[in-house]
Amino acid sequence: MSNVAQIPTSFGHELRACLRCRLVKTYDQFRESGCENCPFFNMDKDHELVGDCTTSNFTGIISVMDPSRSWAARWLRIGMKI
Repeated sequence: MSNVAQIPTSFGHELRACLRCRLVKTYDQFRESGCENCPFFNMDKDHELVGDCTTSNFTGIISVMDPSRSWAARWLRIGMKI
């Protein structure tokens, strides 16, 4: 996969998760580049959508380096997402 998602720049209360694909980034990162998995939300073009399409109410984060070899990615069905 050639696309790479941005790594969150902080790990505090600023983090938000996309409601559709659960990608976690900061509010500012969603505002600047949108969601790499859900480009049809157009969060980078309409900044009010960041609040509507993301949530700060989530627990836990998983990081997958090689989705094709990760049992966790298969278990969570996130192998095809960024």
